[in-house]
Amino acid sequence: MSELVTASWAARRRNSKSLWRRLCRNPVTLGALGVLAALLVAAALAPLIAPFDPDATDAAVALESLSWRHWLGTDVYGRDQLSRILFAARVDLFVPFAATASAFAISSVIGALAGYRGGLVDQLVMRTADAVLAFPALVLAMGLSAALGNSIGNIIVVLAVTQVPVYIRLIRGEMLRVREMEYAEAARTVGNPSWRIALVHLLPNCLPPLIVQATLAMGFAVLTMAALSFLGLGIRPPDSEWGEMTAEGASQMVTGEWWLFLFPGLAIMTTVLTFNLIGDGLRDFLDPRMRGVQ
Repeated sequence: MSELVTASWAARRRNSKSLWRRLCRNPVTLGALGVLAALLVAAALAPLIAPFDPDATDAAVALESLSWRHWLGTDVYGRDQLSRILFAARVDLFVPFAATASAFAISSVIGALAGYRGGLVDQLVMRTADAVLAFPALVLAMGLSAALGNSIGNIIVVLAVTQVPVYIRLIRGEMLRVREMEYAEAARTVGNPSWRIALVHLLPNCLPPLIVQATLAMGFAVLTMAALSFLGLGIRPPDSEWGEMTAEGASQMVTGEWWLFLFPGLAIMTTVLTFNLIGDGLRDFLDPRMRGVQ
């Protein structure tokens, strides 16, 4: 028994070292993971590291440029921009993650069952997905947000709805491929029910491309939420949100208060670029054909 445990730990150490070597060969992905970790830490520790209360107003320092007291300046109400950006990171990371995780879970089940069963169920699911995809994602998000309201819970639902059809089509295509393989036939031979074959035996082998898509979709969700807030259909004050902050800053650009627009925009750009780079790295990492190249 002890020999088996030792062998298991040795195998895990070898796998960990192999994983680390492959990550080190891709410094761009490694750097993107570091930036994402920094964003998550900053968001989690925002109440501790933010120099001011993000909602505290001070008319005496309204529209103050960059200074030692206010590193990123203040807005029209005298609120500290750095504090607002740090607190906004909590919303701008949590909402896209919750929406993407929800869409991932729902689409995995629906797409797997539709792709495995085929027939009328498959046609009904795919035609519904096609109907949703007929609308541009931002237009659909705007309509749903206007209809449901702009609370955080509703924005999560809106972003999830825009992602579900893409995941369904992707997982269904993978399921059509793996359901004809030998291990799928073996699972059917021993008498497993269809739902168990689809969700337990086949679905795990369909997840790598779905994981890559989910990582890329996180960046798109951040952009969509920022666009909704910029248009007045997303997160509303007093909650800080990067898109809402850029909307406030855009009205001050003509009078020279450039910092109000620049820094929230940089936060959005950095986050989206980070998720895109991680997605590209995961695509190469999860592709067996690339393992010999790396």
